[in-house]
Amino acid sequence: MSGAVVTPSGGAVKPLTRGGEVSPRPRRFTCVTSADRDPAPAPGLRAATGVFVCFEGGDGGGKSTQSRLLVERLEREGYDAVPTFEPGDTPVGRELRRIVLDPATGHLAARTEALLYVADKAEHVAEVVRPALDRGAVVVTDRYVDSTLAYQGAGRALGDAVAGLEHVARWATGDLRPHLTVVLDVRPGAGLARLTGRDRIEAESVEFHERVRAEFLALAAADPAHYLVVDATGTREEIAEAVWARVAPLLVQARQEAR
Repeated sequence: MSGAVVTPSGGAVKPLTRGGEVSPRPRRFTCVTSADRDPAPAPGLRAATGVFVCFEGGDGGGKSTQSRLLVERLEREGYDAVPTFEPGDTPVGRELRRIVLDPATGHLAARTEALLYVADKAEHVAEVVRPALDRGAVVVTDRYVDSTLAYQGAGRALGDAVAGLEHVARWATGDLRPHLTVVLDVRPGAGLARLTGRDRIEAESVEFHERVRAEFLALAAADPAHYLVVDATGTREEIAEAVWARVAPLLVQARQEAR
């Protein structure tokens, strides 16, 4: 089911007992889509200096390639471009990345996993993103908050808890939002087939990745002024041109070296 998440609903379930006492009644779950959630929160903060661009989307969509191509073009045009990624682009983040992606980690409670990703984002914004924006650079990140909402929220089917997850993620990042988020859209079957090896998250089921994809598209549809959805099956050059067409007008607030 596209973008399905789960939320508690009532149901006649026999109570469990613990030490002679009646335990809280187990909850049954019913599926709802992203559209059934409460309206999106008010828009967050966007930096007044520098430009913040984020690449999002499912695995195998070409985010790393397009991030690199954009950075190379920015540098040719004389901009201070900062390529970065999540999780793992700080010393603390590298340890967190090892935990959340290494198959040897095994099972993590969904909320534990989500909070580890959020901790990485807090450190990433404080140590990499904010300082670069403050000096007028163009920050190009491979993944940001939307990935946590899509993977740890919709993918893990957190249901009503997704709103709490977003609140924590926004708090951890100071509610800093990208000026533009590029969603490279690819069907999970096609994207995963491009991978030569799979980490702990990539190894999840196709159904998991379908929920992730649906959430990215729902986030983009809710804020088209700050999102660009691109078919990731296009050529590298076609995608790069589509991205540049949206990034170029934003560069008025970025620092450009004298040429």
